[in-house]
Amino acid sequence: MATSEHCESLMSEETFDFICTGCDKTDKTLKAVKYCVECKVYCCQSCMDMHDWYTPLAGHSFLDVGQGYQSGNQQSSLPEFPTERCCKHEAKVLDMYCQKHDQVGCCTCMATDHKSCPYGQIFSVPDMLDTLYNLSDSQQTQRRLQQMMVSVKALSGSKESQLELLQNAKAEVMDQIAKFQNILEAILKKAADSSRKEVIEAYKNLEKDILQDKCTVDNTNIILQDADEKLKKAVTNRAQHFVCSKEAEKHIKETEQEMKKQTTEDNTDVEISFRPNNELMDYIQGLHGIGDVRVVAERKGSDLYQLKDSRDINIKSTNDAKTCRPFGCCLIHENQLLITDMDNRKVKRIDTSTMTVTDYRSLDSQPIGICCISQREVIVACYNPHNIQFVSIENKMTPTRKIDTSHICYGIAIKDDNLYVTDEKTFLYVYDMNGALLRTITNDNDGNKLFSRIRHIVFSKSGDKMFVGDADNGLVCFDGKDNYLFTIKDKDLNGVRGVCTDGRGNIFVAGYDSHNVVQYNENGKKIGVVVKQEDGLNKPHSLSFNQGQNRLFVTMLDSDVLKMYELL
Repeated sequence: MATSEHCESLMSEETFDFICTGCDKTDKTLKAVKYCVECKVYCCQSCMDMHDWYTPLAGHSFLDVGQGYQSGNQQSSLPEFPTERCCKHEAKVLDMYCQKHDQVGCCTCMATDHKSCPYGQIFSVPDMLDTLYNLSDSQQTQRRLQQMMVSVKALSGSKESQLELLQNAKAEVMDQIAKFQNILEAILKKAADSSRKEVIEAYKNLEKDILQDKCTVDNTNIILQDADEKLKKAVTNRAQHFVCSKEAEKHIKETEQEMKKQTTEDNTDVEISFRPNNELMDYIQGLHGIGDVRVVAERKGSDLYQLKDSRDINIKSTNDAKTCRPFGCCLIHENQLLITDMDNRKVKRIDTSTMTVTDYRSLDSQPIGICCISQREVIVACYNPHNIQFVSIENKMTPTRKIDTSHICYGIAIKDDNLYVTDEKTFLYVYDMNGALLRTITNDNDGNKLFSRIRHIVFSKSGDKMFVGDADNGLVCFDGKDNYLFTIKDKDLNGVRGVCTDGRGNIFVAGYDSHNVVQYNENGKKIGVVVKQEDGLNKPHSLSFNQGQNRLFVTMLDSDVLKMYELL
Protein backbone atom coordinates (compact mmCIF):
# COMPACT_ATOMS: atom_id res chain seq x y z
CA MET A 1 0.00 0.00 0.00
CA ALA A 2 2.84 2.38 0.93
CA THR A 3 4.59 1.59 -2.37
CA SER A 4 1.42 2.27 -4.30
CA GLU A 5 0.94 5.64 -2.61
CA HIS A 6 4.59 6.52 -3.18
CA CYS A 7 4.32 5.72 -6.85
CA GLU A 8 1.12 7.67 -7.11
CA SER A 9 2.75 10.71 -5.46
CA LEU A 10 5.58 10.62 -8.02
CA MET A 11 3.19 10.85 -10.94
CA SER A 12 3.45 14.62 -11.08
CA GLU A 13 2.02 14.66 -14.57
CA GLU A 14 -1.25 13.22 -13.27
CA THR A 15 -3.76 15.81 -12.04
CA PHE A 16 -6.88 15.50 -9.91
CA ASP A 17 -9.85 17.75 -9.45
CA PHE A 18 -9.37 17.50 -5.66
CA ILE A 19 -6.21 16.52 -3.83
CA CYS A 20 -5.77 15.40 -0.21
CA THR A 21 -5.12 18.49 1.91
CA GLY A 22 -3.05 16.72 4.55
CA CYS A 23 -0.85 14.83 2.13
CA ASP A 24 -0.35 17.95 0.05
CA LYS A 25 1.39 19.54 3.04
CA THR A 26 3.92 16.69 2.99
CA ASP A 27 4.58 17.16 -0.75
CA LYS A 28 2.40 14.19 -1.70
CA THR A 29 -0.19 14.54 -4.40
CA LEU A 30 -2.97 12.07 -3.63
CA LYS A 31 -6.51 12.06 -4.90
CA ALA A 32 -9.11 13.23 -2.42
CA VAL A 33 -12.11 10.95 -2.10
CA LYS A 34 -14.07 12.83 0.59
CA TYR A 35 -14.32 16.21 2.26
CA CYS A 36 -14.33 16.35 6.11
CA VAL A 37 -16.83 18.95 7.27
CA GLU A 38 -15.37 19.42 10.76
CA CYS A 39 -11.71 19.48 9.72
CA LYS A 40 -12.54 21.50 6.60
CA VAL A 41 -10.02 19.47 4.57
CA TYR A 42 -10.05 17.02 1.68
CA CYS A 43 -9.04 13.48 2.55
CA CYS A 44 -7.58 10.60 0.63
CA GLN A 45 -8.64 7.09 1.62
CA SER A 46 -5.78 6.75 4.14
CA CYS A 47 -6.65 10.03 5.85
CA MET A 48 -10.27 8.96 5.97
CA ASP A 49 -9.26 5.70 7.64
CA MET A 50 -7.16 7.70 10.11
CA HIS A 51 -10.35 9.40 11.34
CA ASP A 52 -11.53 6.04 12.67
CA TRP A 53 -8.32 5.52 14.61
CA TYR A 54 -8.71 8.59 16.86
CA THR A 55 -11.76 9.04 19.05
CA PRO A 56 -12.02 12.85 18.65
CA LEU A 57 -12.16 12.41 14.86
CA ALA A 58 -14.40 9.37 14.74
CA GLY A 59 -17.72 11.18 14.50
CA HIS A 60 -16.78 13.64 11.77
CA SER A 61 -19.06 14.04 8.78
CA PHE A 62 -17.85 13.43 5.22
CA LEU A 63 -19.16 14.78 1.93
CA ASP A 64 -18.42 13.73 -1.58
CA VAL A 65 -15.65 15.88 -2.93
CA GLY A 66 -17.84 17.42 -5.58
CA GLN A 67 -20.87 18.00 -3.42
CA GLY A 68 -22.06 21.58 -3.57
CA TYR A 69 -19.48 22.63 -6.21
CA GLN A 70 -19.89 24.37 -9.51
CA SER A 71 -16.17 24.98 -9.86
CA GLY A 72 -13.08 22.84 -9.60
CA ASN A 73 -11.28 25.50 -7.55
CA GLN A 74 -11.05 23.73 -4.23
CA GLN A 75 -9.54 26.69 -2.37
CA SER A 76 -12.31 29.14 -3.27
CA SER A 77 -15.32 26.82 -3.11
CA LEU A 78 -15.15 25.13 0.29
CA PRO A 79 -18.50 23.66 1.37
CA GLU A 80 -20.55 25.68 3.82
CA PHE A 81 -21.85 23.13 6.26
CA PRO A 82 -22.50 23.39 10.04
CA THR A 83 -19.86 21.87 12.29
CA GLU A 84 -21.50 22.43 15.67
CA ARG A 85 -22.34 19.19 17.48
CA CYS A 86 -25.74 18.65 19.06
CA CYS A 87 -25.54 18.75 22.87
CA LYS A 88 -28.24 16.07 23.12
CA HIS A 89 -27.11 13.81 20.30
CA GLU A 90 -23.37 14.23 20.21
CA ALA A 91 -22.88 12.15 17.10
CA LYS A 92 -25.07 14.51 15.09
CA VAL A 93 -24.44 17.96 13.64
CA LEU A 94 -26.77 20.94 14.10
CA ASP A 95 -27.76 21.07 10.45
CA MET A 96 -31.54 21.52 10.72
CA TYR A 97 -33.62 24.63 11.42
CA CYS A 98 -37.19 24.96 12.73
CA GLN A 99 -38.67 28.22 11.56
CA LYS A 100 -41.65 27.98 13.93
CA HIS A 101 -39.48 27.92 17.05
CA ASP A 102 -36.52 29.75 15.49
CA GLN A 103 -34.18 27.00 16.69
CA VAL A 104 -31.44 24.89 15.15
CA GLY A 105 -31.00 21.21 15.91
CA CYS A 106 -29.88 17.92 14.49
CA CYS A 107 -32.15 15.61 12.52
CA THR A 108 -32.93 13.60 15.67
CA CYS A 109 -33.97 16.78 17.52
CA MET A 110 -36.33 17.64 14.68
CA ALA A 111 -37.78 14.14 14.68
CA THR A 112 -38.43 14.16 18.44
CA ASP A 113 -38.79 17.71 19.72
CA HIS A 114 -40.27 19.29 16.60
CA LYS A 115 -42.37 16.47 15.24
CA SER A 116 -45.54 18.57 15.62
CA CYS A 117 -44.09 21.51 13.67
CA PRO A 118 -45.34 22.01 10.09
CA TYR A 119 -43.18 20.17 7.58
CA GLY A 120 -42.77 23.33 5.53
CA GLN A 121 -41.08 25.07 8.45
CA ILE A 122 -38.30 22.50 8.94
CA PHE A 123 -35.26 23.19 6.73
CA SER A 124 -31.84 21.79 6.07
CA VAL A 125 -29.39 24.57 6.88
CA PRO A 126 -26.98 23.84 4.00
CA ASP A 127 -29.84 23.54 1.48
CA MET A 128 -31.55 26.79 2.53
CA LEU A 129 -28.48 28.72 3.60
CA ASP A 130 -28.89 31.58 1.14
CA THR A 131 -32.44 32.11 2.39
CA LEU A 132 -31.78 31.61 6.10
CA TYR A 133 -28.45 33.34 6.63
CA ASN A 134 -28.26 37.09 7.23
CA LEU A 135 -24.90 38.50 8.29
CA SER A 136 -26.39 41.62 9.87
CA ASP A 137 -28.66 39.47 12.08
CA SER A 138 -25.69 37.47 13.26
CA GLN A 139 -23.72 40.64 13.94
CA GLN A 140 -26.64 42.05 15.92
CA THR A 141 -26.81 38.82 17.91
CA GLN A 142 -23.12 39.08 18.64
CA ARG A 143 -23.56 42.65 19.87
CA ARG A 144 -26.40 41.53 22.15
CA LEU A 145 -24.23 38.68 23.33
CA GLN A 146 -21.43 41.04 24.23
CA GLN A 147 -23.86 43.39 26.00
CA MET A 148 -25.20 40.46 27.98
CA MET A 149 -21.66 39.51 28.96
CA VAL A 150 -21.18 43.01 30.36
CA SER A 151 -24.43 42.70 32.34
CA VAL A 152 -23.47 39.31 33.69
CA LYS A 153 -20.07 40.63 34.73
CA ALA A 154 -21.75 43.52 36.54
CA LEU A 155 -24.09 41.12 38.34
CA SER A 156 -21.12 39.02 39.36
CA GLY A 157 -19.51 42.14 40.76
CA SER A 158 -22.70 42.88 42.66
CA LYS A 159 -22.54 39.44 44.24
CA GLU A 160 -18.94 40.07 45.24
CA SER A 161 -20.01 43.34 46.85
CA GLN A 162 -22.76 41.53 48.73
CA LEU A 163 -20.21 39.06 50.03
CA GLU A 164 -17.97 41.90 51.17
CA LEU A 165 -20.86 43.63 52.94
CA LEU A 166 -21.85 40.36 54.55
CA GLN A 167 -18.31 39.77 55.76
CA ASN A 168 -18.16 43.30 57.19
CA ALA A 169 -21.50 42.80 58.91
CA LYS A 170 -20.27 39.53 60.37
CA ALA A 171 -17.11 41.20 61.67
CA GLU A 172 -19.05 44.09 63.18
CA VAL A 173 -21.57 41.81 64.89
CA MET A 174 -18.80 39.62 66.25
CA ASP A 175 -17.14 42.70 67.71
CA GLN A 176 -20.39 43.79 69.37
CA ILE A 177 -20.82 40.35 70.90
CA ALA A 178 -17.28 40.39 72.26
CA LYS A 179 -17.72 43.82 73.87
CA PHE A 180 -21.01 42.90 75.48
CA GLN A 181 -19.51 39.65 76.73
CA ASN A 182 -16.70 41.55 78.51
CA ILE A 183 -19.31 43.38 80.60
CA LEU A 184 -21.08 40.17 81.62
CA GLU A 185 -17.75 38.35 82.19
CA ALA A 186 -17.49 34.62 82.87
CA ILE A 187 -21.19 34.00 83.53
CA LEU A 188 -21.99 34.98 79.91
CA LYS A 189 -19.40 32.73 78.27
CA LYS A 190 -21.77 29.91 77.42
CA ALA A 191 -24.46 32.27 76.14
CA ALA A 192 -21.91 34.19 74.05
CA ASP A 193 -20.81 30.97 72.36
CA SER A 194 -24.40 30.24 71.49
CA SER A 195 -24.88 33.67 69.93
CA ARG A 196 -21.65 33.32 67.96
CA LYS A 197 -22.95 30.04 66.61
CA GLU A 198 -26.13 31.75 65.43
CA VAL A 199 -24.13 34.42 63.64
CA ILE A 200 -21.85 31.89 61.97
CA GLU A 201 -24.76 29.70 60.89
CA ALA A 202 -26.63 32.70 59.51
CA TYR A 203 -23.49 33.86 57.73
CA LYS A 204 -22.79 30.43 56.24
CA ASN A 205 -26.35 30.08 54.98
CA LEU A 206 -26.30 33.52 53.39
CA GLU A 207 -22.80 33.03 52.04
CA LYS A 208 -23.85 29.71 50.51
CA ASP A 209 -26.81 31.33 48.75
CA ILE A 210 -24.76 34.20 47.38
CA LEU A 211 -21.91 31.93 46.29
CA GLN A 212 -24.40 29.64 44.53
CA ASP A 213 -25.86 32.64 42.71
CA LYS A 214 -22.38 33.87 41.81
CA CYS A 215 -21.37 30.42 40.58
CA THR A 216 -24.44 30.34 38.32
CA VAL A 217 -23.62 33.80 37.00
CA ASP A 218 -19.96 32.93 36.40
CA ASN A 219 -20.88 29.69 34.59
CA THR A 220 -23.31 31.64 32.43
CA ASN A 221 -20.54 34.09 31.62
CA ILE A 222 -18.30 31.22 30.48
CA ILE A 223 -21.09 29.95 28.19
CA LEU A 224 -21.56 33.43 26.74
CA GLN A 225 -17.83 33.86 26.19
CA ASP A 226 -17.70 30.51 24.43
CA ALA A 227 -20.65 31.48 22.23
CA ASP A 228 -19.01 34.80 21.45
CA GLU A 229 -15.75 33.10 20.52
CA LYS A 230 -17.57 30.66 18.24
CA LEU A 231 -19.32 33.50 16.47
CA LYS A 232 -16.01 35.22 15.87
CA LYS A 233 -14.37 32.07 14.52
CA ALA A 234 -17.28 31.13 12.27
CA VAL A 235 -17.49 34.42 10.42
CA THR A 236 -16.05 32.89 7.23
CA ASN A 237 -18.51 30.01 7.30
CA ARG A 238 -21.99 31.34 6.83
CA ALA A 239 -23.68 28.11 7.79
CA GLN A 240 -21.66 27.79 10.97
CA HIS A 241 -22.09 31.50 11.64
CA PHE A 242 -25.84 31.07 11.34
CA VAL A 243 -25.86 28.09 13.68
CA CYS A 244 -23.61 29.85 16.18
CA SER A 245 -25.82 32.91 15.98
CA LYS A 246 -28.92 30.91 16.77
CA GLU A 247 -27.17 29.07 19.56
CA ALA A 248 -26.02 32.44 20.92
CA GLU A 249 -29.60 33.71 20.83
CA LYS A 250 -30.66 30.66 22.79
CA HIS A 251 -27.98 31.40 25.38
CA ILE A 252 -29.08 35.03 25.50
CA LYS A 253 -32.69 34.04 26.16
CA GLU A 254 -31.63 31.65 28.88
CA THR A 255 -29.34 34.28 30.37
CA GLU A 256 -32.08 36.93 30.26
CA GLN A 257 -34.33 34.61 32.26
CA GLU A 258 -31.56 33.92 34.77
CA MET A 259 -30.67 37.62 34.92
CA LYS A 260 -34.31 38.49 35.57
CA LYS A 261 -34.44 35.96 38.35
CA GLN A 262 -31.10 37.06 39.83
CA THR A 263 -31.93 40.76 39.48
CA THR A 264 -35.26 40.25 41.23
CA GLU A 265 -33.51 38.44 44.04
CA ASP A 266 -30.82 41.15 44.03
CA ASN A 267 -33.37 43.82 45.03
CA THR A 268 -32.54 43.12 48.62
CA ASP A 269 -29.30 43.44 50.52
CA VAL A 270 -28.76 41.11 53.46
CA GLU A 271 -27.27 42.04 56.79
CA ILE A 272 -26.62 40.29 60.05
CA SER A 273 -27.13 42.42 63.13
CA PHE A 274 -26.93 41.96 66.85
CA ARG A 275 -29.08 43.85 69.34
CA PRO A 276 -27.78 43.85 72.92
CA ASN A 277 -30.36 43.42 75.66
CA ASN A 278 -29.40 45.51 78.67
CA GLU A 279 -32.01 43.80 80.83
CA LEU A 280 -29.99 40.63 80.48
CA MET A 281 -28.13 41.33 83.71
CA ASP A 282 -31.12 40.28 85.87
CA TYR A 283 -31.89 36.94 84.27
CA ILE A 284 -28.90 36.03 82.13
CA GLN A 285 -28.46 32.51 83.51
CA GLY A 286 -31.80 31.36 82.17
CA LEU A 287 -31.32 32.70 78.64
CA HIS A 288 -30.15 30.90 75.55
CA GLY A 289 -27.99 33.72 74.17
CA ILE A 290 -26.78 37.23 74.98
CA GLY A 291 -28.81 38.97 72.30
CA ASP A 292 -30.84 38.64 69.16
CA VAL A 293 -28.96 37.62 66.04
CA ARG A 294 -31.01 38.88 63.14
CA VAL A 295 -30.76 38.52 59.39
CA VAL A 296 -32.17 41.72 57.95
CA ALA A 297 -33.30 41.76 54.32
CA GLU A 298 -33.09 45.42 53.36
CA ARG A 299 -34.78 47.12 50.52
CA LYS A 300 -32.74 48.93 47.92
CA GLY A 301 -32.35 52.68 47.82
CA SER A 302 -35.32 53.09 45.48
CA ASP A 303 -37.80 52.10 48.23
CA LEU A 304 -39.47 54.55 50.58
CA TYR A 305 -39.02 53.79 54.26
CA GLN A 306 -42.26 53.16 56.14
CA LEU A 307 -42.89 54.34 59.68
CA LYS A 308 -43.38 51.41 62.06
CA ASP A 309 -43.31 53.04 65.49
CA SER A 310 -42.15 56.16 67.32
CA ARG A 311 -40.94 56.88 70.84
CA ASP A 312 -40.13 59.98 72.83
CA ILE A 313 -36.82 60.19 74.71
CA ASN A 314 -36.49 62.77 77.49
CA ILE A 315 -33.20 64.60 76.96
CA LYS A 316 -33.45 66.87 79.98
CA SER A 317 -30.39 66.49 82.21
CA THR A 318 -29.49 67.56 85.72
CA ASN A 319 -29.09 71.29 86.26
CA ASP A 320 -30.51 72.28 82.87
CA ALA A 321 -31.43 75.90 83.43
CA LYS A 322 -33.38 76.25 80.19
CA THR A 323 -35.54 74.23 77.85
CA CYS A 324 -33.33 72.04 75.68
CA ARG A 325 -32.33 73.47 72.33
CA PRO A 326 -30.72 70.50 70.54
CA PHE A 327 -29.09 71.70 67.33
CA GLY A 328 -27.07 68.59 66.42
CA CYS A 329 -26.78 64.84 67.03
CA CYS A 330 -24.61 61.92 66.01
CA LEU A 331 -24.60 58.18 66.67
CA ILE A 332 -21.36 56.97 68.30
CA HIS A 333 -22.28 53.36 69.13
CA GLU A 334 -25.17 50.99 68.45
CA ASN A 335 -27.15 52.33 71.42
CA GLN A 336 -25.41 55.62 72.15
CA LEU A 337 -26.32 58.98 70.69
CA LEU A 338 -24.72 62.37 71.38
CA ILE A 339 -26.74 65.58 71.13
CA THR A 340 -25.72 69.22 71.46
CA ASP A 341 -27.86 71.45 73.68
CA MET A 342 -27.02 74.99 72.61
CA ASP A 343 -28.78 77.04 75.31
CA ASN A 344 -27.61 74.82 78.16
CA ARG A 345 -24.12 74.62 76.60
CA LYS A 346 -23.91 70.86 76.97
CA VAL A 347 -23.06 67.75 74.99
CA LYS A 348 -25.32 64.93 76.23
CA ARG A 349 -24.95 61.19 75.88
CA ILE A 350 -28.20 59.27 75.35
CA ASP A 351 -28.62 55.53 75.89
CA THR A 352 -31.19 54.77 73.22
CA SER A 353 -31.99 51.32 74.62
CA THR A 354 -32.95 52.66 78.07
CA MET A 355 -33.99 56.04 76.61
CA THR A 356 -32.14 58.00 79.27
CA VAL A 357 -29.41 60.63 79.51
CA THR A 358 -26.43 58.74 80.93
CA ASP A 359 -23.96 61.64 81.17
CA TYR A 360 -23.23 65.10 79.83
CA ARG A 361 -20.42 67.61 79.52
CA SER A 362 -20.70 71.36 79.89
CA LEU A 363 -18.73 73.50 77.43
CA ASP A 364 -17.52 77.09 77.42
CA SER A 365 -19.15 77.68 74.04
CA GLN A 366 -22.60 77.13 72.53
CA PRO A 367 -22.44 73.75 70.75
CA ILE A 368 -24.36 73.21 67.51
CA GLY A 369 -22.98 70.70 65.01
CA ILE A 370 -21.35 67.45 66.13
CA CYS A 371 -19.49 64.74 64.24
CA CYS A 372 -17.86 61.47 65.25
CA ILE A 373 -14.13 61.14 64.45
CA SER A 374 -13.68 57.71 66.03
CA GLN A 375 -15.18 55.56 68.78
CA ARG A 376 -13.12 57.62 71.24
CA GLU A 377 -13.49 61.20 70.00
CA VAL A 378 -15.97 63.66 68.51
CA ILE A 379 -15.72 67.22 67.22
CA VAL A 380 -18.22 69.96 68.05
CA ALA A 381 -18.92 73.13 66.05
CA CYS A 382 -19.45 75.97 68.51
CA TYR A 383 -21.51 79.06 67.76
CA ASN A 384 -20.25 81.53 70.33
CA PRO A 385 -17.37 81.84 71.03
CA HIS A 386 -16.45 80.59 67.53
CA ASN A 387 -14.40 77.41 67.69
CA ILE A 388 -14.15 73.72 66.89
CA GLN A 389 -14.00 71.70 70.10
CA PHE A 390 -12.51 68.19 70.27
CA VAL A 391 -14.12 65.99 72.96
CA SER A 392 -12.95 62.60 74.24
CA ILE A 393 -15.94 60.29 74.80
CA GLU A 394 -14.14 57.46 76.60
CA ASN A 395 -15.74 56.88 80.00
CA LYS A 396 -16.70 60.45 80.95
CA MET A 397 -16.72 63.06 78.20
CA THR A 398 -13.72 65.39 78.37
CA PRO A 399 -12.94 68.44 76.19
CA THR A 400 -9.40 68.26 74.81
CA ARG A 401 -8.03 70.69 72.25
CA LYS A 402 -9.87 73.33 70.26
CA ILE A 403 -9.45 75.29 67.03
CA ASP A 404 -10.47 78.95 67.18
CA THR A 405 -12.03 80.41 64.05
CA SER A 406 -12.93 83.88 62.80
CA HIS A 407 -16.44 82.82 61.85
CA ILE A 408 -19.51 81.17 63.34
CA CYS A 409 -19.26 77.36 63.39
CA TYR A 410 -22.57 75.67 62.68
CA GLY A 411 -22.59 72.35 60.82
CA ILE A 412 -19.54 70.08 60.82
CA ALA A 413 -18.38 66.89 59.09
CA ILE A 414 -15.10 65.10 58.46
CA LYS A 415 -13.67 63.40 55.38
CA ASP A 416 -10.10 62.27 54.69
CA ASP A 417 -8.86 64.13 57.79
CA ASN A 418 -10.35 67.38 56.53
CA LEU A 419 -12.92 69.28 58.58
CA TYR A 420 -15.88 70.80 56.72
CA VAL A 421 -17.55 73.61 58.69
CA THR A 422 -20.51 75.86 57.77
CA ASP A 423 -20.85 79.42 59.04
CA GLU A 424 -24.68 79.67 59.13
CA LYS A 425 -24.56 82.15 56.24
CA THR A 426 -22.88 81.73 52.85
CA PHE A 427 -19.57 79.90 53.35
CA LEU A 428 -18.40 76.34 53.73
CA TYR A 429 -14.87 76.22 55.20
CA VAL A 430 -12.43 73.33 54.83
CA TYR A 431 -9.68 72.93 57.47
CA ASP A 432 -7.04 70.33 58.13
CA MET A 433 -6.97 68.62 61.54
CA ASN A 434 -4.60 71.26 62.90
CA GLY A 435 -6.88 74.15 62.00
CA ALA A 436 -5.15 75.39 58.85
CA LEU A 437 -7.69 76.76 56.36
CA LEU A 438 -7.41 74.83 53.09
CA ARG A 439 -10.19 76.41 51.04
CA THR A 440 -13.68 77.89 51.12
CA ILE A 441 -16.71 76.88 49.06
CA THR A 442 -19.37 79.46 48.28
CA ASN A 443 -20.07 79.60 44.51
CA ASP A 444 -21.24 77.20 41.83
CA ASN A 445 -19.36 76.52 38.59
CA ASP A 446 -20.65 79.76 37.04
CA GLY A 447 -19.72 81.93 39.99
CA ASN A 448 -23.24 82.16 41.44
CA LYS A 449 -23.75 82.09 45.21
CA LEU A 450 -24.76 78.63 46.41
CA PHE A 451 -25.77 79.42 49.95
CA SER A 452 -27.94 81.88 51.82
CA ARG A 453 -28.42 80.28 55.25
CA ILE A 454 -26.15 77.23 55.23
CA ARG A 455 -26.78 74.51 57.82
CA HIS A 456 -25.71 70.87 58.36
CA ILE A 457 -23.47 68.61 56.23
CA VAL A 458 -23.28 64.89 55.48
CA PHE A 459 -21.14 62.72 53.20
CA SER A 460 -22.37 59.63 51.40
CA LYS A 461 -21.10 56.35 52.79
CA SER A 462 -18.53 56.02 49.99
CA GLY A 463 -17.51 59.67 50.31
CA ASP A 464 -18.14 60.34 46.63
CA LYS A 465 -20.86 62.93 47.37
CA MET A 466 -21.36 65.72 49.92
CA PHE A 467 -24.79 67.10 50.80
CA VAL A 468 -25.17 70.53 52.42
CA GLY A 469 -28.46 71.86 53.78
CA ASP A 470 -29.45 75.47 53.20
CA ALA A 471 -32.54 76.92 54.89
CA ASP A 472 -33.42 79.02 51.83
CA ASN A 473 -31.93 77.19 48.84
CA GLY A 474 -32.61 73.53 49.67
CA LEU A 475 -30.14 70.64 49.56
CA VAL A 476 -26.89 71.35 47.69
CA CYS A 477 -24.85 68.42 46.36
CA PHE A 478 -21.12 68.22 45.54
CA ASP A 479 -18.94 65.41 44.21
CA GLY A 480 -16.07 63.83 46.13
CA LYS A 481 -13.71 66.61 45.00
CA ASP A 482 -15.99 69.41 46.24
CA ASN A 483 -17.24 70.24 42.74
CA TYR A 484 -20.84 71.48 42.61
CA LEU A 485 -23.29 69.00 41.06
CA PHE A 486 -26.91 70.04 41.67
CA THR A 487 -29.39 71.57 44.11
CA ILE A 488 -32.61 69.93 45.27
CA LYS A 489 -35.57 72.26 45.73
CA ASP A 490 -38.83 70.63 46.76
CA LYS A 491 -42.26 72.11 47.48
CA ASP A 492 -42.68 69.50 50.24
CA LEU A 493 -39.45 70.55 51.95
CA ASN A 494 -39.12 73.98 53.51
CA GLY A 495 -36.36 75.35 55.71
CA VAL A 496 -33.75 72.61 55.33
CA ARG A 497 -31.77 71.95 58.50
CA GLY A 498 -30.45 68.48 59.32
CA VAL A 499 -29.22 65.90 56.83
CA CYS A 500 -28.03 62.32 57.31
CA THR A 501 -27.48 59.16 55.27
CA ASP A 502 -28.80 55.65 55.86
CA GLY A 503 -25.58 54.13 54.46
CA ARG A 504 -27.59 52.45 51.69
CA GLY A 505 -27.82 55.21 49.12
CA ASN A 506 -30.52 57.35 50.77
CA ILE A 507 -30.37 60.85 52.22
CA PHE A 508 -32.79 62.02 54.92
CA VAL A 509 -33.46 65.78 55.01
CA ALA A 510 -35.22 67.66 57.82
CA GLY A 511 -37.68 70.38 56.85
CA TYR A 512 -37.78 72.84 59.76
CA ASP A 513 -40.67 74.89 58.36
CA SER A 514 -42.49 71.95 56.70
CA HIS A 515 -42.20 69.85 59.90
CA ASN A 516 -41.17 66.69 58.08
CA VAL A 517 -38.33 64.44 56.97
CA VAL A 518 -38.00 63.72 53.25
CA GLN A 519 -36.05 60.85 51.66
CA TYR A 520 -33.96 61.25 48.48
CA ASN A 521 -31.49 58.98 46.77
CA GLU A 522 -27.90 60.11 46.28
CA ASN A 523 -28.64 61.14 42.68
CA GLY A 524 -31.19 63.68 43.88
CA LYS A 525 -34.34 61.71 43.10
CA LYS A 526 -37.12 62.22 45.61
CA ILE A 527 -38.32 58.97 47.17
CA GLY A 528 -40.98 60.46 49.41
CA VAL A 529 -41.89 61.91 52.80
CA VAL A 530 -40.88 59.52 55.59
CA VAL A 531 -42.06 61.39 58.70
CA LYS A 532 -44.77 64.07 58.80
CA GLN A 533 -46.00 66.64 61.28
CA GLU A 534 -48.87 64.37 62.28
CA ASP A 535 -46.23 61.82 63.34
CA GLY A 536 -45.18 64.15 66.15
CA LEU A 537 -42.61 66.34 64.37
CA ASN A 538 -42.32 70.03 65.15
CA LYS A 539 -39.41 72.09 63.88
CA PRO A 540 -37.00 69.16 63.24
CA HIS A 541 -33.44 70.35 63.34
CA SER A 542 -30.90 67.50 63.19
CA LEU A 543 -30.95 63.85 62.16
CA SER A 544 -29.05 60.64 62.81
CA PHE A 545 -29.75 57.12 61.55
CA ASN A 546 -28.97 53.75 63.16
CA GLN A 547 -28.49 51.43 60.18
CA GLY A 548 -28.42 48.24 62.25
CA GLN A 549 -31.78 48.94 63.87
CA ASN A 550 -33.43 51.08 61.16
CA ARG A 551 -33.97 53.88 63.67
CA LEU A 552 -34.14 57.55 62.74
CA PHE A 553 -33.39 60.05 65.53
CA VAL A 554 -34.70 63.61 65.18
CA THR A 555 -33.98 66.57 67.46
CA MET A 556 -36.57 69.34 67.59
CA LEU A 557 -35.79 72.94 68.42
CA ASP A 558 -36.87 74.20 71.86
CA SER A 559 -37.92 70.74 73.00
CA ASP A 560 -36.90 68.40 75.83
CA VAL A 561 -37.93 65.45 73.64
CA LEU A 562 -35.86 63.51 71.14
CA LYS A 563 -37.97 61.59 68.60
CA MET A 564 -36.95 58.01 67.81
CA TYR A 565 -38.66 56.56 64.73
CA GLU A 566 -38.48 52.86 63.89
CA LEU A 567 -38.61 52.40 60.12
CA LEU A 568 -39.26 49.50 57.79
